[in-house]
Amino acid sequence: MSAEVRVERRGPLGLLILDAPQRLNALSPGMCEIVGDALGRWSRDEEVKAVVIKSAGGRAFCAGGDVRAVAELRREGRVEEAMRFFATEYRMNWRIFRFSKPYIAFLDGVTMGGGFGISAHGRYRVATEKVLFAMPETGIGFYPDVGATYVLPRLPGEAGAYLGLTGARIGWEDMLGLGLATHTVRSERLEALETALAQADYSEGEEEAVEKILESFHQPPETPAPVVERRHEVDEIFAGDSVEEILKRLSASPQDWAKEALAAMERAAPLSLRVTLQQMREGAGLDFDAAMRREFRLTWRMLEGQTFLEGVRALLIDKDKSPKWEPPTLAGATAQMAAALAEPLGPGKELPLDWADPTASWPEVLG
Repeated sequence: MSAEVRVERRGPLGLLILDAPQRLNALSPGMCEIVGDALGRWSRDEEVKAVVIKSAGGRAFCAGGDVRAVAELRREGRVEEAMRFFATEYRMNWRIFRFSKPYIAFLDGVTMGGGFGISAHGRYRVATEKVLFAMPETGIGFYPDVGATYVLPRLPGEAGAYLGLTGARIGWEDMLGLGLATHTVRSERLEALETALAQADYSEGEEEAVEKILESFHQPPETPAPVVERRHEVDEIFAGDSVEEILKRLSASPQDWAKEALAAMERAAPLSLRVTLQQMREGAGLDFDAAMRREFRLTWRMLEGQTFLEGVRALLIDKDKSPKWEPPTLAGATAQMAAALAEPLGPGKELPLDWADPTASWPEVLG
C-alpha cells in the first residue's frame, strides 16, 4: 500500500486518507488505483456502511493530478504510459459515481482538478471555510476532465461554463450555492463529524443515518456567495454560442469579475477553450459513462498534440508564464478541430468501465 493513501477502518466507516503533502495530494496512478481497489472491496463488504475521503492535513484536500509526471512521460514519447494514469483515474471516478454506499468527501483546503474528480461524484461533499475550488485546466493547455463533462453542465445556469472556461476560484459559499458541496462544516468540527459517522447506528439505513448526522453538523456560511449573487450576469454572458461571442460579451462588461474572466480566457489555450465549451454544450446530454469515455478520447488526442505539453512547461516547469500555444489563435483552433478530438479511438483503445481488477482489463494497447 502506498504511504500516499492510507486505507483504514473505524468500525463501520471506511477511511481513505490522502497523504502526499509535498505535492498538495496531487494524485498519482498508484493513489488512484488504491482508492478504486478499496471501493471495489468495500462495495462487497457488508460491515462497511459508509466511506469518508479526506486529507491527512495541511493546505490541500487534493490539488489535482500529478500533471508534471504525465508531461514527462509525454515528453519522452510514452503516450500509452501517460494514458495508463488517466485510465486508472477515470476508472476510479467511475467507481465513486457507481459506489452504492454513502461516500463523503471532506473538502478542507485546495480542491482542484483531480481533487474534484475524487470527490464530486460521491453522494456527499462537505466543504469547510478553508476550501479553494477551481478547474484551472484551460490555463495549462488541457480541459476540465475527471467527469467535469457530466457535472459542470448540470450546475445552475451557465455556472459550469464560467468555471470551466475561466478557471475561476470559489469558496465554500459558492460551492454550497451551486451544489458542488452538499453541506458546509467548520474545519475544526471535521474530527467530531468523522467520529459521529464512525459511531452511528446504521440499522435503519445507511443514507438515513449519514444524512441525519450531516444535517446536525451543517452550518451555512454567513458570508455572501459572489458567483451565486451575480448568476444573472454570468448566465447572460456565458450563454454565448461560441467562445468568440463569450469573449465579446465579457469585453463589453464593466464589472471587475468580467475583466478577470476575460483576462483568464485570453491567457488560456485557444484549443482548450474550444474543447471546453463543446463539453459544456454536449455534456448535459450524456450519461456518466458516455461522458467519461468522451473524456478519455479527448485526453488521448490532446496528449498526442503539443498544447498540454507546452502549458505544463510554461506554467509549472519553466514558470515563464509565456506559453506558445498551437494553434495560437481561436481562428486556427476551429470547432471542427475540437470536435474531431472526441471521435472514437478504435478497437482496443476505448476506456473500460467496470468493477474488475484494474490490472486485468486494460485496453490491449495499454497493457
